[in-house]
Order: sequence, then structure tokens, then C-alpha cells
Amino acid sequence: MNRIKLWPHATIVATVVAVIAGLGVYFWMKPAAAEELPYAARIQRVDGEVAFSDNQANADANQNWTAATANQPFSEGDRIYTRENSRTSLAFSGRNFARLDPNTSLDVVCLEDRRTQLALRDGSAMFDVGYLQPNELFEVATPYGAVDFDQPGLYNVGFNNNGGVLVSVLSGLARVVGPGGSSEINKGEMLTLVAQAAAEVALSRLNRQDAGYQVDDYYRYQYPNSYDGRYSNYDAYLNDPYYYDPYQRSVSYKYVSSNIPGTYDLDYYGDWQNVDGYGNAWRPRVDAGWVPYQQGHWTNNYPYGPTWVSSEPWGYAPYHYGRWANLGNQWYWIPDGANTTPSYAPALVAFVPLNDQNEIGWVPLGPGDTYAPRYYDENWQPHYLTRTNIAPARLTNFGIPGAVTVVPVDAWGRAIDPRSIRRIDQQRLASVRSTLDPLTLTPLRNAVVHSAWGRGKIDLPPGIAKKLNDTRVFVGTDVRPSKFRKDLAKSMRVERVSDTARNQKFKVKDERQQEQQADTGRKPEADQGRKQDMGHVTADGAKGNKEAQQQVRQPGKEERKENVGQERKQQKAQEKSQVKAAPQSQAVRVDKPGKQKSEVKAAPQAQSARVDKPGKQKSEVKAAPQSQAVRVDKPGKQSEGASKHESKQKPPDQPGAQNNGGGGKGKGKKP
Repeated sequence: MNRIKLWPHATIVATVVAVIAGLGVYFWMKPAAAEELPYAARIQRVDGEVAFSDNQANADANQNWTAATANQPFSEGDRIYTRENSRTSLAFSGRNFARLDPNTSLDVVCLEDRRTQLALRDGSAMFDVGYLQPNELFEVATPYGAVDFDQPGLYNVGFNNNGGVLVSVLSGLARVVGPGGSSEINKGEMLTLVAQAAAEVALSRLNRQDAGYQVDDYYRYQYPNSYDGRYSNYDAYLNDPYYYDPYQRSVSYKYVSSNIPGTYDLDYYGDWQNVDGYGNAWRPRVDAGWVPYQQGHWTNNYPYGPTWVSSEPWGYAPYHYGRWANLGNQWYWIPDGANTTPSYAPALVAFVPLNDQNEIGWVPLGPGDTYAPRYYDENWQPHYLTRTNIAPARLTNFGIPGAVTVVPVDAWGRAIDPRSIRRIDQQRLASVRSTLDPLTLTPLRNAVVHSAWGRGKIDLPPGIAKKLNDTRVFVGTDVRPSKFRKDLAKSMRVERVSDTARNQKFKVKDERQQEQQADTGRKPEADQGRKQDMGHVTADGAKGNKEAQQQVRQPGKEERKENVGQERKQQKAQEKSQVKAAPQSQAVRVDKPGKQKSEVKAAPQAQSARVDKPGKQKSEVKAAPQSQAVRVDKPGKQSEGASKHESKQKPPDQPGAQNNGGGGKGKGKKP
């Protein structure tokens, strides 16, 4: 009888325990939507010594800096600093970029859908904003106020020698919001913030020569494989600012979402093919026997966990989005599609535990394979965003020979040495169960917990480290609380501008009318600075550095352009004097440079006179029986017998003469 009474009680208890356990598993596997992962961006190029910090431990301002590498992901809470003679470029999406100059600090305050908030505490940076969704915020905080980019365009934000903040709008429209008020900056203008006081704000026009130099320098760095130098003239940039927009030039944007960083690299390093069963797929130009996820290294990135960083120049998008398929002994990357909303993953692989505790393997996920999106807390405990089984029974690429990469565990975190990759026979793999969560494997978890990974510690000068840690900056919009970075705004010393300041205008000293005189005064100083900068480059060019030699030749080209421009001005003045000196009975013909059409029709009487290019030919006057014409030829190359016959010159082609509409830079519907 007691047994009869106890049985239902035991059943109830067991049922309750099971329900509680099930609910625990459910809530562990399916957190709230607010806990979704933040966006990730890409360090796309590193030149010199660039330091990176995830800002995890901020008790010591200088203890957490490591060497940054190309293709390294970064996200909110991370910090980047370029050392002396160093530069780096960043990609926040497939259309929005930044280039940091030497001795520049940039912090990521927020990185999420329709919101990018950064902090600039030192140096200068160029921001190339190619696309903004409706109501999207792209903001750079500085010690004197926040700079909001209200339109797609090219912007330069930096500090001058006096500690003031300079905001240059090379194209687009910006707005500065600071404790002393707010102000708009239009295309071709520069705002100088000397201090937080409203009385120390100056608005001026950009020096066009310096503006052309900045634009040319940026595009030469950003697109080294395709840029032809056309933007050295600032007016040429303003006439066609979209010529190098990757969204218009790159075929890959037809097949890949423009939200994915590194999309435009795919054109240069691979080819698109239509593959049966998969649609449009990208095949990298690689050697026979190549396998994905073998050229690079693993790093630990909070809160994502183990993250793959490729050493291949194109190796960002194909390793954090999409899937890999092997067809006919060729590997193809299968993207999610151009019209999809992509989700970043630290690495789209399954990890393979082996009986030998000193070995670890991984295999690329193929089409149809599931992935378990997750994040890790400060104790490196996993939290899954879906209810995906983390131990899949079947993987598409598991049976492909050579698809599983196996290395010693002690090699984890270092660049993969091809000689250390071990071959595993298929029979041994048949008895192994893979996992999507690497930290369920004891050897890897121990490596994470004991912080065994790193790319080399970098010590910043103590004064710089303290400045970056202590300098307060202002944003115009509240920083949203982060699940993964507690008190992020406080720890990064970010404050919001008050509503009162936002609603009042700066007392701006308008210097735009004085700019013509200011330009003339600054030119010698700018030229002198360029000559000093080119001193080091000239030395490198003498040693055989081709890139340096090309940079040395560039100022000579610019100087020759200026000389030609001066000659043309003198020629125009001479043309006017020739025309005015001609009697009414003359027929005067003046050819416009590049067009060479008659401007004045022939008159009924007498002489013929021709004024040729200065320095090439002397003026000749020949008698003619009917009409008299004065002809001024375009400065430039001319054949010996051109005095009797002049071939009509075709106007130069307009580079980038294309439709700047759909897909171009501008607010509007998301592509």
C-alpha cells in the first residue's frame, strides 16, 4: 500500500524535475532577442605597427594591446591605435570604410543595425560613407563634440597642432554637436573646433589643392589595384565622386549582400560561376590541393569565442558568411544571397575531437549544414541563440578527402604551418562525432581559460596610453546599453551632449569669404610640408622600392600640371589681347582648348594671322586674297605643318560617365 502511495509522488517529483530541467535547457538555448550578437567589422589592411585592444581589462591602460592583423574582426568596445609611420583601413560594411593615419586612436562605441558610433581621441582619419539607410546614425565622437555624417560622402576628422578638431567635408553633409552648440558643414567646407567654448568655432572653405591631395591619397591607399590618380584634382572628384564606388564597379555585389565587409576583394582574387544546385558561387584562384580554413590563425575574440583570421587578402567574407562546397575537386564559396540579411559568424566550421588529446581538427560547413550562433559570457560559458543541435550527425564536407584540417593543440593560436597539418584517414573520421561549439572540447577550453592565445603584446608609450584612457569625448545620441560590455560608455569616457546644447547654434566665425587669400598664403607651407614628407620616400625609392619611386614621381606630375595651368592662363590673356587688337574688318577665330570650334565668323576683308603655342612656333602673318583670320592654337603638342591644316581634337572621355542612380551613394532603399 505504501508502494502504491509513493509511486504517484515519485512520478510527480520526477515530472517536475524533468520540466524544470527542460525549461532550464530552453532558456539556456534560447535567450531573449535583446541578447543577440553585436555586428562585426573588418580590419582590412595594416601597414606598420597597429595596436588592438578588446578593452576587457582596463585597470591598467597599457596591459591589453596586441598586434592587429589584416582580416581581423572587431566590434563594440574594441580599440585600434596606429603607431608612428603606420596606417590601417577598416570596413564597417561593404560600402562604409575608414582609413586611420599615423598616431591615430579609434574606439568602437556602438556597432549595430543603423547605428555606428566611434570615438576619435588622437590623430586623424578619413571616413568614406558610401551608403546610409533611412534614419541611420554614423557618428564620430571627439573631445569637443560629435560629428554626424548626415549624407553619404567623404569626410576627414582630425586634430591640428594646437589640439583643435578639424572637420573637413570633401563631399556630403555633416553636422557637429558639442557642449557649445551645433552647426552644419557643407561640401567643400571645414569647421575648426578650438575648444568647447562656442566663441572658438571657425568655418572656412577647403583649400582645393590640399583637398585634392587628401582625396588622391585616400583613393590611392584604398584601391591600390585600380586607382589611376584622377582625383588629384579636387574638381575632378566633385564632378564624378562615384567612379570608384565598389557597389557600382564590383560584380560581386550582384551576388553578395552589400552589408558584408570585403565583398569587393572577391572580383580581384576569384571568379563567379553558376553551379548546378547552388546558383552563383565564387571560386578563388588558388593552387591545386587548396582547402578553406588552412591559411591563417585562430584567435579568441570576446564575446564570439574562437575566431578564424585568414592571411589571404580576400579572406574575410568567405570565412564568416555563407558555406563551402567541393565540386569536381574544386572549392566554391556559396554566399547567402545579395538580398538576404547576413549574420556574422566567427568561423563557419565544425570542430573534430580526436582520441589523441594533443590534436584538434575542423571542417568547413557545407550547404545545408546548420550552425549554432552563440556568445560566451565573461566566464566563457556558452549561450546559444537557437535550439540547434551542436553535435550534428552528418556534415556535407566530412567525407571530402583533405577537407578536415588537423593540427597539434599547442600550435593553436599561431599561424598555421602547412608542415604541421596532419592527414587523417576516412575510417578514423567515421567514428568521430563533430561539434559546433569548440569550447566543449577540453583542450581548447583550457587554452581559452588560461588565455593562451595572442598575437604579440604591444606596449604603447605611457603618456599615449594614459591619454587614450583618460580623454573624455562627446556623442550626440545616447549610447545604448550593451549586453556584452557593462557600463561601456562610462569605461570609455563617453558623454552625451545635453539637449540644450543640441538645440542651440554655435557662434561661428565665418571665414569663407577670406579663403581665397588664405589659400594663397598656405600654398608654400603645404608644398614645403609635402617636400619634407617625400624625403623619406625618395630614400626608399633609391633602394628600389617601386611604390616609393611612384610616390616620388607623383609630385613632379602635379608640378608639371600646375606649370601647364599657368601657361594656359598666360595664353588666354594673350588670346584676349590678340582679339582686341584685331580691326573690325578682320575675321577672328579663337579655338577653345579641347573643342577647337570657330567662335567668330569671317569678315569680308583682308589679312590672315595665326598665333601658335608660345615657345614652340613664332607668329606668322600671311597675305590672303579674301579673308583674314587670327587663330590661337591650344597649348600642347602640334605637328610641324599645322599652320595650313589643323585636325579637329576629340574632347577627352569623361571617366565614370555612367549612371549614378540605382546602387550609387545616397540615402534610400537598402540594396
